[in-house]
Amino acid sequence: MPELPEVETVKNELSPHIIGRRVTGITINWEGIVLKPSLEEFRSCLIGQEITRLSRRGKYLIFHLGNGTMLIIHLRMTGSLLLKPVRAEPEKFVRAVIHLGGNLDIHFRDPRKFGVMWLTRDLVDLETKLGTEPLEDVFTPDLLAGLLANRKAPIKALLLEQDLIAGIGNMYADESLFSAGIHPLRPGGSLTMAEVGRLYRSIRQVLSAAIDHKGASVDTYYRPGGEEGTAHFQFRVAHRLGGNLCPVCGTPVERITVRNRGTYFCPGCQTQGKREGGCFHGMDQDG
Repeated sequence: MPELPEVETVKNELSPHIIGRRVTGITINWEGIVLKPSLEEFRSCLIGQEITRLSRRGKYLIFHLGNGTMLIIHLRMTGSLLLKPVRAEPEKFVRAVIHLGGNLDIHFRDPRKFGVMWLTRDLVDLETKLGTEPLEDVFTPDLLAGLLANRKAPIKALLLEQDLIAGIGNMYADESLFSAGIHPLRPGGSLTMAEVGRLYRSIRQVLSAAIDHKGASVDTYYRPGGEEGTAHFQFRVAHRLGGNLCPVCGTPVERITVRNRGTYFCPGCQTQGKREGGCFHGMDQDG
């Protein structure tokens, strides 16, 4: 499912092609993809507007429009935004097409119909449910320690709470915990300051490396040009069941369920007890 690195990649790769272009039309193949306002108002407010900027908040992509409104797209589990020439035949599962000036279209492909888009004049509703951006300067070890203090929930579940930290999803939580040498079932409040520091560094390193590799195509994620990301080739534990061994200690990777989410970890490197020293396993061992 598209997480922070995938949405950041989409933003970065769409921006050079669409900023400054106007929306000339929109084709809706499945009406459920428009969350609000009404479909008629959605069309009338969007068509004719210039796209002035793209930004990202958590897992949400934000198109800033010339009239001050914003088009927000949430790709959710299986969504992709694909750049296509105007006469390109939409492939299967394309739920909407945004037509742009200059004979360019954006195809919103979503096999499972979970993705949505909507128009808004402010981000208040979005901001109230999203926590700190983990790659911004405001995210610090002390802030992370405060978020986890006295929390009894498993650390894996806490990393997925978007109102605490925005953008981390299942696979990057697994990779971050492995890199920090922390068991996914450890209560968040049980982490020592040394462990919090390792986790902080792991989160930022794992996410940054995934952006460098253009996101992870483990299922249905595609970049705007149709290419796959390659971050999944760097994964140490996430999605590596079936005889895969930990690259550090050689222990078989295991899968458990944490709050109904499949979770991959190394029982050799990620023990249940506190570890003041531990190993720091980055995604990119060469740098």
